[in-house]
Amino acid sequence: MKKNILLRTNILVCLIIVAGFLVTAVLSYQANYSASIENIEQVSRLTSEGVYYQMSSTFTKPVNVSLTMANDSLLKDYLSREEGHLEEAGYIDILREYLKGYQAKYGYDSVFLVSAATGRYYNFNGLDRVLVKGDPENAWYYDGLLNSKEEYSMNVDNDEVAGAENEITVFVNCKIKDSSGNLLGAVGVGVRIDSLQGMLQQYQDDFGVNAYLINNAGTIEISTEYTGFEERNLFEIDNYGEEACRTILSWKEAGIANSFWNTDETGAKRDYVVARYLPELQWHLVVERDTSFLMRDLNRQLIYTVLVILLIIGVILYVITHVMRSFNRQIVSLTQSVEQERRTMFERATEELYENIYELDITHNRPANRSTEQYFESLGAPPGTPFDKALHIIADKQIKKEFRAGYVAMFSPENVQKAYQEGRDTLKYEFMISQNGQDYYWMRITARLIIWENDQSLHMLTYRQNIDTEKKKEYRMQELAQTDEMTGLLTKTATQHQIESCLQQNSNRQYAFFIFDIDHFKQANDCFGHAFGDGVIREFTKTLRLHFREADLLGRLGGDEFAVFLPVKEEVWAENKARELVDALNRLYIEGEKSWQMSTSIGVAFAPKDGTDFKTLYQHADAALYQTKERGRFGYTLYEKEKGGSI
Repeated sequence: MKKNILLRTNILVCLIIVAGFLVTAVLSYQANYSASIENIEQVSRLTSEGVYYQMSSTFTKPVNVSLTMANDSLLKDYLSREEGHLEEAGYIDILREYLKGYQAKYGYDSVFLVSAATGRYYNFNGLDRVLVKGDPENAWYYDGLLNSKEEYSMNVDNDEVAGAENEITVFVNCKIKDSSGNLLGAVGVGVRIDSLQGMLQQYQDDFGVNAYLINNAGTIEISTEYTGFEERNLFEIDNYGEEACRTILSWKEAGIANSFWNTDETGAKRDYVVARYLPELQWHLVVERDTSFLMRDLNRQLIYTVLVILLIIGVILYVITHVMRSFNRQIVSLTQSVEQERRTMFERATEELYENIYELDITHNRPANRSTEQYFESLGAPPGTPFDKALHIIADKQIKKEFRAGYVAMFSPENVQKAYQEGRDTLKYEFMISQNGQDYYWMRITARLIIWENDQSLHMLTYRQNIDTEKKKEYRMQELAQTDEMTGLLTKTATQHQIESCLQQNSNRQYAFFIFDIDHFKQANDCFGHAFGDGVIREFTKTLRLHFREADLLGRLGGDEFAVFLPVKEEVWAENKARELVDALNRLYIEGEKSWQMSTSIGVAFAPKDGTDFKTLYQHADAALYQTKERGRFGYTLYEKEKGGSI
């Protein structure tokens, strides 16, 4: 009889242990898998965005510089007269100094000029060589650029210039044409690829992703391992299917990402892929993250869990068999031991992902385990404090003020029960928390809602995850989007935000707020077209930058309206600066055969005298600008000051 009871008890205990650990293992597996997949997708998308904006900003300047040289009337004139000066050292010296000036100014690894008439290749060292048609080394010029309908092209090649040591370089090649559209040659700059590879390597080291820049044929132009010089195809290396190749190469929506899961033909490798198109380079950005390691780790974890279960079962059966006299007491003790072991395994399985895990009995409005009770008590809650009251104590003691109401509303017993009744099993909330009341960091709570089988009560498991690093990366990505694409200045929104921040942090400091308006700018657009108008804006911006420090805040408020905000010691300095800018910005802008007289009107206000916030300062500076325009433009006005300027 005793043997039968022992056998039944052992079977019952085994079933209980197996069931408990299986539930724990499944929940842990699902939680880890879902969280890991979500993290992979989010990190991949953010990384893709970061690489996209860095590559765009890296190549925008070389392209603009190359186009500027290509449209330089002086260079066109010299190049058109080349054949009459082939043997003149002075002619070559002039071209050498021209190219050397651009190389010194912008620090490019290569600055070159090719004559269409003679095939002569000039750089900042002088005449380097003569390009011969049919030579594979010159295919970029004769087969690529000359046959292209595009204004410029890009290629990856070794730099043959003396002293360059054949370093792999990205070249920007721009056509030079005379006023009749006849080809005079090509000009451009080169940027060594090692710095770009270093940037991609940093992303790979920090986020575990592989990033590639490929052309329309799938050839890798830039990656951590390959360059366009080696002509390696991404789709052949990583065994992409035909559908995945078409998806990547057909996607040409600028600034928008296309993401999907890709499994190779063997089914052994599963990647999350984010594709973007860079129209200025005519290349595709591919960011991929391999998830095979994730499945290996999760399977390994599952095996470890099963082994632990088997070990524990063996130990328990051995103990029960040899302590028959204390049978009932042992059952109770073992039940408690199993519960503790189950919770320990759950915590071990998730400790790498989450900072803390707490369990609440929502139905009975109380903590569901001792660790949760201890957490409440550590914040000053008396023993036995209901969960809804402890929730307010947590909010007051640890959570930043602006997030308290949302935190309490999200996790109140009423809202949790309502959410479960609506069919939701997960609640999430992101907020800032502090352990000492001073140093706040970002936290994400993921709450899983489950029905406890013992008494059918609703339980909430809260997983607390530190996402401070993730949030800071997100904010950095947002900052990249706050720059005006044409001018490189801050957007209006970013300008307002930074000015407000300065005024709040240094309320006693004196600042000058300038508003600039290009006089009669509409005439430039109407007479010569918007492309010419864009050139005027870029020239205006370039001149504006030269007259202010790097730390000064420069922004573009609208089409032809600009703002500058900077600290000043006295108002007379700002007045002198306004007078200086009126003179500096009074210049003739020339583009090809088109020319237009550029000038500006300025309004100036001061903080804190004329306002302590962006809106007030803007209104007062704009009022001063209006006074300048009423006087006939081409001058400046200080707010509420009779003294102004007009030239």
